Amino acid sequence: MTATPDDTADTPTSGPTSRPTSAGTVETPGDPAGTLIPGYSSPGARPVPWETVRRVLERAEISWISTVRPDGRPHVTPLMTVVADGCLHLTTGPEERKARNLAENPHVVLTTGTNAYVDALDVVVEGEAVRVTDDAALHRLAERWRCKYGDEWAFSVQDGTFRHGDGGEALVFAVRPEVVFAYERTAEHAAMRWRFGDDGREARTAGAS
Repeated sequence: MTATPDDTADTPTSGPTSRPTSAGTVETPGDPAGTLIPGYSSPGARPVPWETVRRVLERAEISWISTVRPDGRPHVTPLMTVVADGCLHLTTGPEERKARNLAENPHVVLTTGTNAYVDALDVVVEGEAVRVTDDAALHRLAERWRCKYGDEWAFSVQDGTFRHGDGGEALVFAVRPEVVFAYERTAEHAAMRWRFGDDGREARTAGAS
């Protein structure tokens, strides 16, 4: 069996102690150190800073979400995301395939980056999608959507959902990162992994100091 980055040993990278997440970012303030994956990195590669990964997640206009159909087959589709309260947020119509998949299995993978080979950074986020239904939280998220994507994506809030101008309903989900991978390709290649606990703090791997 061919090894994947998740199967290989980690090289802990230095970094300050992590602290609880702050609203509006995916980061744990203090920048979690993460681990460099030697088998998928150039010799002597420098670790990718979490700040760089955070900016990619915040600025990404399109990400790809992977969910699982009830019969076990995968489903992948592009969508927009907004970062707030330590989570990536996404929307879906209640009858869309991804909404039906999430009703059966909330575990997702969100991927963003570029299809370029050189001077590129791809980011992969694993986590669980949880419905956001609190009206106050939805109003804050609606404003973030409008600020990021423009007035065409201005939502109102009704009955725990987003409503578009045409009356269409959208469910809102929050994905708090559990594992994040980053693959940087410059003059050298660097593969990184960060693990987070339920409280958003970095969970260091066994053997990491």
